[in-house]
Amino acid sequence: MKNNIYSTFDFSKSLSHFQEKVTKLLELTNISEFDGRVLKLREDKIRESALILAGECIALLLHNLSKSQYFLEKSMQQTQGWWHKTTQKHGYKKRQILTVGNVEVTLKLPYVVERIYQPNKDKKSLREGFCPFLKYLGMAEGLTPLVLSTVAQYGAIAGSFEAARRILIDWGINISLKRIERLTYYFGQLGIDLRNNKLNDLKSGNLSNLNTLQDQRVVIAVDGGRTRIRIPKKGRRRVKTNRRGFTGEWIEPKLLTIYVVNEQGKKIKASDIPITNDGTYEGYQGFLEILEMYLFRLGISQAKQVLLIADGAEWIWKHIPPLLKKLECPHETYHLLDFYHAAEHLQTFADAAFNTDNERQSWFKKARSLLRKGHTLDLMRNMGEFILSASGERCKILVRERNYILKAYRRRLLKYNEVASKKLPFGSGAVESLIRQAINLCMKGNSKFWLKTNAEIMLYLRCQWIAGRWDNFCNSVFNSLIKPISA
Repeated sequence: MKNNIYSTFDFSKSLSHFQEKVTKLLELTNISEFDGRVLKLREDKIRESALILAGECIALLLHNLSKSQYFLEKSMQQTQGWWHKTTQKHGYKKRQILTVGNVEVTLKLPYVVERIYQPNKDKKSLREGFCPFLKYLGMAEGLTPLVLSTVAQYGAIAGSFEAARRILIDWGINISLKRIERLTYYFGQLGIDLRNNKLNDLKSGNLSNLNTLQDQRVVIAVDGGRTRIRIPKKGRRRVKTNRRGFTGEWIEPKLLTIYVVNEQGKKIKASDIPITNDGTYEGYQGFLEILEMYLFRLGISQAKQVLLIADGAEWIWKHIPPLLKKLECPHETYHLLDFYHAAEHLQTFADAAFNTDNERQSWFKKARSLLRKGHTLDLMRNMGEFILSASGERCKILVRERNYILKAYRRRLLKYNEVASKKLPFGSGAVESLIRQAINLCMKGNSKFWLKTNAEIMLYLRCQWIAGRWDNFCNSVFNSLIKPISA
């Protein structure tokens, strides 16, 4: 499907054409030569014909809607939030809309513009307007909602926009590489705007509480990744390129995942209790605002149990526990250092304390068992004995690793036996997996340099898809395009 197909608005003709093509493909001619290659070829052709038929049906539906005076008036009313005091009707405009199967439909639609009265000019000047019909249906970009959301989805989850284009062509959406990139960032920015609106509602006290987490056992996992962000150079532009250039700085995006576990400690993936994933490049202050917004909206104060689990990053344990207290989390709220991060420090301690692998592994297994069973004081006494007999650089390593465990103990972050008895997770694998999927597989690399705004959008889109909330996210975006007066 390389070229666009212009709709005929004739359902019988489209169905007849589909039947004619598919009937030939269902014939068992040259059955002796039939193999997997031939079957795949026919599958591709049947899928292509089906997508064209689907596009023709959608085109006919849009055509019928555009001829409905009731629906045209309704679209005028529902998009009043976009109108200004001087906005007026301005006749009709022809607009092309692309549907699935590369089927293009041309509609003649009412058009409105904002009139601007300028001094010292005889005529009124017009600003660019819009078609209420397209605005109401989320088609202002010349694509149906399904096509637009599909473009944004593959633009976000594919390894590159070129890879996304190849996938989209296979599914009957043939648009340029630049357009895929622009639409992906456009769609993602709409989602970021929705998030910012909720943050503003939280600050003003207007954010609604959904009580989704009522009587649930909630896990909050937090961690950070790494991405190279483009920082423009200052000074004069280069003579040859007329550009200033940029440097790439490694920035830590901070990510969160909020999910619910059942009484056996297994993650619940039901649609009525969705997983919440998100992240930001706006530093820990911006991250804390986003985390607070999600926790308040989900109703964290109504939860049965809450577990905060993360690595030993200072900003996490300095700022998030007070935030949970501010949100009135339940009495059964636990703070836990990720067990596997703690075990890594025990392994480093063992590597410095012993000379042979057998001794290292033997001590490490015992130390890990003590930590898991809650015998942290016995473990630290044992570590102190090794420190007393060490010297030089080796002693510095032992003291550093012992102090890491000691600091976590003083913060009450090592209650692994108590958390395990409640059948709650003591590893932050959920957020580690999120970082791998959202950051490492697509956004992290020595040759990848991101503009900060684009990185924020891409991270947000990938988080929605990984959480399995893409359809809900798309519905909220298309609902926001109406922009009612109450919004």
